[in-house]
Amino acid sequence: MSIVGRPAYWDDACADLSRADQVMAGLIARYPGISLEGRGDVFVTLCRSVVGQQISVKAADSIWRRFEACLGELRSERLLATPVDALRACGLSQRKVEYLTDLAQHHADGRLAAGRLAAMDDEAVIAELTAIRGIGRWTAEMFLMFHLMRPDVLPLDDIGLIKAVARYYHDDERRPKAEVHALAQRWAPWRSVATWYLWRGLEPLPVSY
Repeated sequence: MSIVGRPAYWDDACADLSRADQVMAGLIARYPGISLEGRGDVFVTLCRSVVGQQISVKAADSIWRRFEACLGELRSERLLATPVDALRACGLSQRKVEYLTDLAQHHADGRLAAGRLAAMDDEAVIAELTAIRGIGRWTAEMFLMFHLMRPDVLPLDDIGLIKAVARYYHDDERRPKAEVHALAQRWAPWRSVATWYLWRGLEPLPVSY
């Protein structure tokens, strides 16, 4: 199950944020006609996040293409049936093979069913995902934003968010996460939307995770 397209809450969120925050009003006006868009499959998305950890985008794309070709079909059952040597031959480290195998087992066991995750609150989803080896809080928060389309996620471990808050609110002076968290209270319950517009203020081309 994939969650695709523009969130139903987007226009309401933009209106509320524009009233609450002049900086947000300016950013929202600067980038009309685009929004966060959900896309992708739960298992494929999380596999890709593991493959791309701590390597360049170019290297990750190359390894991902080999990984796709090796599996033939990106399903947890196929991954679990693929020999470790074949996965390593794609360019994956031993540790990443272990992470992907743990992820595939979670998925095969039904613990990553989209309907099940959708029924959980944000922190429960984060706890579920971070129990998988190789998946940290940031990856789980990106999943909440881009796949479950949760409206009020504030990814304080995201470098882009911290940098954008510094640029637009503090004359490029980076502040501690606690201060960013306090500032972001004015954006609730639309902190995912505010984060997305702050990202656009750094990089106009949207990225989906």
